[in-house]
Amino acid sequence: MFEAGATVAEHIEPLDGGELRPEQVQPNGVDLTVGAVYEQTGPGRIGKEGKSVGERRELAPEDGVYELDPGAYVAGYGEIVGVPANHVGFVYPRSSLMRNSCMLHTAVWDAGYRGRGEGLLEVHRPIEIEADARIAQLVLAKADHAGEYDGDYQGER
Repeated sequence: MFEAGATVAEHIEPLDGGELRPEQVQPNGVDLTVGAVYEQTGPGRIGKEGKSVGERRELAPEDGVYELDPGAYVAGYGEIVGVPANHVGFVYPRSSLMRNSCMLHTAVWDAGYRGRGEGLLEVHRPIEIEADARIAQLVLAKADHAGEYDGDYQGER
């Protein structure tokens, strides 16, 4: 069963230490905002014994707006998320991204994960995205599982 947006909001805090904006809390989840946009500049590696993330450069918004040409970017969210025990988190793109020929890809967020999180922002047509704009929605579902997340990305960024 998925949790209500008000319940999800209890597990999210903005990076600036303030409060979530009221419009971020939705009936079934909480909207995540753009905290940063990165462009990967070097190769990464995924092996049997480990992984490495390729070098990146952070893009600077012009007058508070990211002007993105078609390509692949990494969006760092503007919130810290803590996935509670007995839950699993899923992040979905807001429909306004898809309606503008963009997509946001993410992975499963395991119970016990805490961090800022990122998503792969795939841009097919030029777009302007304001810093702190809502681009994704986090939902939490109750889950049976053994253990909690204790991987390399715990407490990221």
